[in-house]
Amino acid sequence: MPQRIALLLAYDGSRWPGWQTQPGGIAIQDVLEKALGQVADHAISTVCAGRTDAGVHATAQVVHFDTEADRPLNAWVRGTNAHLPTTIAVQSAAVSAPDFHARFDAKRRAYRYTLYCKPQRHPLLEKHTTWIFQPLDIPAMRLAASSLVGTHDFSSFRSSQCQAASPVRSLERFEIAEHGSRVCIDVCGNAFLHHMVRNMVGALLWVGMGKRSAAWVGEVLQARDRTLGAMTAPAQGLSLQGVDYAGKIALESWPPICLPWE
Repeated sequence: MPQRIALLLAYDGSRWPGWQTQPGGIAIQDVLEKALGQVADHAISTVCAGRTDAGVHATAQVVHFDTEADRPLNAWVRGTNAHLPTTIAVQSAAVSAPDFHARFDAKRRAYRYTLYCKPQRHPLLEKHTTWIFQPLDIPAMRLAASSLVGTHDFSSFRSSQCQAASPVRSLERFEIAEHGSRVCIDVCGNAFLHHMVRNMVGALLWVGMGKRSAAWVGEVLQARDRTLGAMTAPAQGLSLQGVDYAGKIALESWPPICLPWE
C-alpha cells in the first residue's frame, strides 16, 4: 500500500533556476525527485508548499510525495541527502495522512527579505542579501507596510505571469527589523501571488529611499494596477522560512526558521 511522505527541505537558491521542474532536469524539483527515486527505486513526483523563483532560498520548504517503497524515515533524510548537491538538503521526514497536500493544506506561509545596508557591498553576503548603499527611512517603510496588512486585492503587486485565479490574499504580519547592518522584512500570510513579496519590498524600498511617500504604497494597492508600482526587488534577498499546517504533519515547519547567516 502506498505511503505519503512529507519532507522539510532547505536550499540555497543562488545557483538554481527555481523550484519548478524545467527541461533538462536542472531545477530543484528535478534534482530532488531524482535523489528520492534513487532511495525509493522508482520514479517520484513531488508537490511543494510554494514554488520559489530562480535565486530564492528556503529554510522550511515542505514537500510531499507518494511511494510504494517501505523505507525508514531516516532513509528519506540521510539517504536522499547522499544523492543531493550541497546546496539542497532534506532536514526531516514524516509519514502523513494519505490526503495531506503540501500546497493546499498550508494555512499560512512566512517569507523573509533581507537587506544589507552599508556604503560598500560585502562579497560574502552577495548571494543571500540585497545590498542597499544608502540610508533607509525605516519608520516610513514600517508605516507603508502597515497599509498592506489585512485582506486585499494585491493586483498591483502580482507578476504579469501570475496564474492565480484570484488576486485576493490575506497578510497577517508585515514587520521590519534592524539587526546592525541588516534589515529583515518579515511577511506572513495565507498565500502569495507570483513575485508578490518582491514587488511589495520594491515599493517599500522606494519609500525608504525617499522616492515616494509612505501613503503612496496604500494608493498603489487600491489602484490594482501593477504598472503604477515600483521595481521587483532582487531574488537573492528572499527566503521561504515557514509553512504552517496547524499540526497536521509532524514536521518542524512552523514557527519560521531564520536563515543561519542572520
